[in-house]
Parts: sequence; structure tokens; C-alpha cells
Amino acid sequence: MEQLVGVIAKALVDHPDDVRVEVVEKEHLIVYELSVHPDDVGKVIGKQGRIAKALRTVVASAAVKMDKRVTVDIIS
Repeated sequence: MEQLVGVIAKALVDHPDDVRVEVVEKEHLIVYELSVHPDDVGKVIGKQGRIAKALRTVVASAAVKMDKRVTVDIIS
């Protein structure tokens, strides 16, 4: 799942080497913290947050089998 977030983010940004994904696990929640180059934050979020919402939807759909809630936070 961590690789999925990284691959999608690297395809969206101008500085793919600066993409970092950190995993924070809690009791019934897994948070993927995505950090990118400061110039690329807008590209990952998208207009009105559409790209960020789509990324969260893809990750949540892929995590259905894990029986945990999964979310993606974009660290700016």
C-alpha cells in the first residue's frame, strides 16, 4: 500500500525524488503521510482537492481486505 501511494504521487509531481511516504499505525487506523517538494504540493492536492480525494479513494478501496481504516495525509 505504501508503494501504491508513492507510485501515484511520483507520477504527479515534477520532483519525484522528493516524494516520501511514512506509515503511522494506530489501533484500527493506518495513516500514510505523504510529503513532497514544496513546489509540488498543489499538484498532489489538485483543484479543490480533487486529486487528493481520488488518491484517498484508491487507497481506501485497496485496503478493504485489511479490515482497517486507511487514510492519506499530505504533509506540506
